[in-house]
Amino acid sequence: MKIIDLLHKQGMNLNFNPGSKEQCINELVNLMDKTGNLNNKEEFKKAILAREELSTTGIGDGIAIPHGKTKAVKKATLAAAISKEGVDYDSLDGAPANLFFMIAVPDNSDNLHLEVLARLSTILMDETFRNNLLSCSDKDEFLKLIDKKEMEKFPNEVIGGKEMSNKGYKVLAVTACPTGIAHTYMAAESLENKAKELGVSIKVETNGSGGAKNVLSKEEIANADCIIIAADKNVEMARFDGKKVIKTKVSDGIHKAKDLINEAISGNAPVYHHSGKADEGSIDTGNESVGRQIYKHLMNGVSHMLPFVIGGGILIALAFLFDTFNPANPGGFGSGTPLAAVLMKIGGSAFGFMLPVLAGFIAMSIADRPGLAVGFVGGALASSGVTFASAFDSKIPAVSSGFLGALLAGFIAGYIVLGLKKLFANLPNSLEGIKPVLLYPLLGTLLIGVIILFINPVMGVINTGISNGLNSMGGTSKILLGIVLGGMMSVDMGGPVNKAAYLFGTASLASGNFDIMAAVMAGGMVPPLVIALATTFFRNKFTEKDRQAGLVNYIMGLSFISEGAIPFAAADPIRVLPSCIVGSAVAGALSMAFGCALRAPHGGVFVIAIVSNPLAYIAAIVAGSIVGAVILGILKKPVQQ
Repeated sequence: MKIIDLLHKQGMNLNFNPGSKEQCINELVNLMDKTGNLNNKEEFKKAILAREELSTTGIGDGIAIPHGKTKAVKKATLAAAISKEGVDYDSLDGAPANLFFMIAVPDNSDNLHLEVLARLSTILMDETFRNNLLSCSDKDEFLKLIDKKEMEKFPNEVIGGKEMSNKGYKVLAVTACPTGIAHTYMAAESLENKAKELGVSIKVETNGSGGAKNVLSKEEIANADCIIIAADKNVEMARFDGKKVIKTKVSDGIHKAKDLINEAISGNAPVYHHSGKADEGSIDTGNESVGRQIYKHLMNGVSHMLPFVIGGGILIALAFLFDTFNPANPGGFGSGTPLAAVLMKIGGSAFGFMLPVLAGFIAMSIADRPGLAVGFVGGALASSGVTFASAFDSKIPAVSSGFLGALLAGFIAGYIVLGLKKLFANLPNSLEGIKPVLLYPLLGTLLIGVIILFINPVMGVINTGISNGLNSMGGTSKILLGIVLGGMMSVDMGGPVNKAAYLFGTASLASGNFDIMAAVMAGGMVPPLVIALATTFFRNKFTEKDRQAGLVNYIMGLSFISEGAIPFAAADPIRVLPSCIVGSAVAGALSMAFGCALRAPHGGVFVIAIVSNPLAYIAAIVAGSIVGAVILGILKKPVQQ
């Protein structure tokens, strides 16, 4: 049912000016009564007020949608009003309400009022559309604006002049990448654009670094034909139980959006059956390969770890920047001045959460929430390095197993909890409540603790060997390592190879090998800069649209966001990828050759001041970018060809 089918001119007032919320409701009820669709005006008003007592229907952004479901209504109807001055409606954002829609539905109409409410909320999300409505002074124009917006938002419902029975969105999607920055939103935009081209209504939920946005509602999921999950980390799957679901990589959401949407509307997608209870919210890996499952669990830990690494690492680096070196106390460098000491304390506290968070969220990805606490404990024990020997004798030093130990702890903790779930699966229902609050955390923590006490000495020896090996590398070996790591940062720009190089850099950072992180970041900054320089100096090789997009890559490259080059690499991988890989390899090699070191795991040009030998570091990045841009300029053909 369309919104304009529920609106009547008798129930509209485009010059609304009540003095209070109470007066506003009274006048809206009078408007509703003028439509002739009320049996009893007073009874309907009681239903409206009863709903307002639960919580205000002033949803914010100048919108209020009071609604009532009662036998006092003959048939579903909408009343609409515009207040230029605004009314204090106790809205959620505290701002006055200017745009009012009152919904009236009969008592026997199931959830029709929720469908109308969802439909209104969807079209009113567009600020330009809201402003157009508010500036409207003619009722016919008001109705035309709504009709046009409905057809734009729900194009699949009107075909050949006939209204279709499908309600809500035909296709839903969820996009998510490990860091929740670029790929998540690029996949969402690609799916939305292709759906618009194909005339398919779609809503995309993005699981980004700031949390889930545009979250799919139960009603939308129930009415959708198919759900596309384009994600490289786990998302909540229980809500899709019994629906047709397509599960794929986030990169497919960017590059294969049209194919995914065609598959979704074909009706051939498999029906998804959640492996656990529908309300658990745990993740089912379905028929994914073991390698893909391990990758997704790892990336879930990494995506939650990065904010601690980045925030803490940069603050620690700033502590060194604002400190003064005292030869008499070289070990105290970074805490020698009051400002440096404060920054070091805050940054060190944040950085200290890195390994527990990594292990905790790997375990949570495997075993859902019961795995979180067990993984945290495993990561903390790996970080502290406690062993059986050191536990019983304080004179024996602890042996931290570091990043690798926390990695193992996360996976072991997750599978321990999965084992405990199977072990206690047949307990009586009366004991169901004690499993997540007592049995899983108690036994899981004990088991992971005992295991990590055995693992720490072994992993400690391995870590020490790796660290000594890196520290003992000569100039040639380090340059070779810089070539490999720098090149890896350009292979898939945010994909598994890129993430592997970045993880190696952050792990080395935690071990005190700061030159590796510098080479990794230099390699990651180059791809967007290659694109930016090539589109600037080889203009005849790119379209006008490409040249405009190339300017943005200056900012993305300087900010260490490699993903800026992805659209160009996707359009012409044979020429773009080799150029970027060579450029990144040159930057990584020069960074190592110049002895550059970086104590922060992110930041791009904004942390140049805390890089050792900063001028040489800038030269390495510039050289790599120019080499890549020149190669790309040579390989690309003029646009007219």
